[in-house]
Amino acid sequence: MTTPDGFRPATGPAALAAAPAGGPAPVAAPATGVFGRFPAPGMPAVPDPLPGALAHAAGGTRYWLPQQPLQAPAVTPPVAPPTAPPSGFDVEAVRRDFPQLHREVNGRPLVWLDNGATTLKPRQVAEAVAEHYSTGTSNVHRGAHSLARQATQVYEEGREEAAKLLGTQDTDEIVFVRGTTEAVNLVAQTWGRANLGVGDEILVSAAEHHSNLVPWQQIAAERRARVRPIPLLPDGQLDQDAYQDLLGSRTRLVALTHASNVLGTVPPVAEMTALAHRYGARVLVDGAQAVSHFPVDVTALDADFYAFSGHKVFGPTGIGVLYGKRELLEAMPPWQGGGNMIDSVSFEETTYAPIPHRLEAGTGHIAGVAGLRAALRYLAGLDRQAATAYEEQLTAYAMGALATVPGLYLIGSAPGRIGALTFVLAGTDPIALAGALDRQGIAVRAGHHCAQPALASFGLQSAARASLALYNTAQEVDTLVAALQDIQEQAQ
Repeated sequence: MTTPDGFRPATGPAALAAAPAGGPAPVAAPATGVFGRFPAPGMPAVPDPLPGALAHAAGGTRYWLPQQPLQAPAVTPPVAPPTAPPSGFDVEAVRRDFPQLHREVNGRPLVWLDNGATTLKPRQVAEAVAEHYSTGTSNVHRGAHSLARQATQVYEEGREEAAKLLGTQDTDEIVFVRGTTEAVNLVAQTWGRANLGVGDEILVSAAEHHSNLVPWQQIAAERRARVRPIPLLPDGQLDQDAYQDLLGSRTRLVALTHASNVLGTVPPVAEMTALAHRYGARVLVDGAQAVSHFPVDVTALDADFYAFSGHKVFGPTGIGVLYGKRELLEAMPPWQGGGNMIDSVSFEETTYAPIPHRLEAGTGHIAGVAGLRAALRYLAGLDRQAATAYEEQLTAYAMGALATVPGLYLIGSAPGRIGALTFVLAGTDPIALAGALDRQGIAVRAGHHCAQPALASFGLQSAARASLALYNTAQEVDTLVAALQDIQEQAQ
């Protein structure tokens, strides 16, 4: 049976993908006992064959995704809760700005632990969007009247705030898109189509969200290039030795997450970018899960492209940002044609506007930019270093607390991780588990999290995830842990 999110219960040993002719023999998974839908404690997971996206990795023990053991959280309880409040950051004051944190769900106070899917919005963001629609509605850039000028000012101030967030001095390097997904597709369909050819290689980490994998598969198929995965180590870190071996004269682009939405892993992006640049490769960083958790400086990273979504950083849905180095954006052909992106049009010839506008065809999400401006200003008004330190303490506390739940296995234990805590609970189905938590007012995510290769490397197709943000508290973690313990007791 297959659940709607694609989960199939393990039914027995599965052979890994066969090696190509002349390569090493296929490696079979060991026989395992199965407890419910998940491995019994102490037993390895049962992996499915490698996903088709990783077929290039099947040729040797170095480049296929090795079976990773499920493990209990690495932090030994008890762990002290975050100090309250750390200097410069008061979580209770922050929580007062988020109205949704003060509602009930199923008769219980809401515990929002689905921040990896979307963050909640402070009242300042809701007010900014409402203000645009109630008193400031106008199109931007092309109008001569007062409301057009006001809307344009808000829109371009949103671009300035995004530039500040990412640490670039050049606002023309900021392109508005619908979100990270559209940003990656834009680069794939413009830069990729112009620069990829037969036999070229795109390195994609095995921890990527599908948004930073599928577009590269699509353009690779069109250009007859190939996608090669950077494998994971058992703790969820990227295998840096394998990465160095994979880099070569055919490498054209490296696609990296700045923080994994499943494993919480924060790769050494600056170091990996420097290595890629030695081979003349470009680097695109998916920052969707990073920008809300710690300060980002694209100049220090030396990233060629960096993308994030507004709704993952306390802003509205439907708006996001693509950063690109000026020389790269200027060399990229327009992705879409229409209004706003032109200089002049005739039936004989069309010339295009300078960046960033030539990559922003049509009317943008003006209200979304107004909300994004408010969100980024709100975030900039906090002590980011103190907020990051608080989240780090809270993540360590949560890992220790989860370790007290019998039969709970955490996916990944990389040091320096963000609070994306993905787990399975022996004897329970992740979807059913999320439903049981919801009945207690606790919102978590369950499924493949749009990161099937990452889960596949741990022999899983589905898992639950509790993801933290700067407004979460140790008390909310305790509520989650108590609910999980009750569910586990009932399942026995």
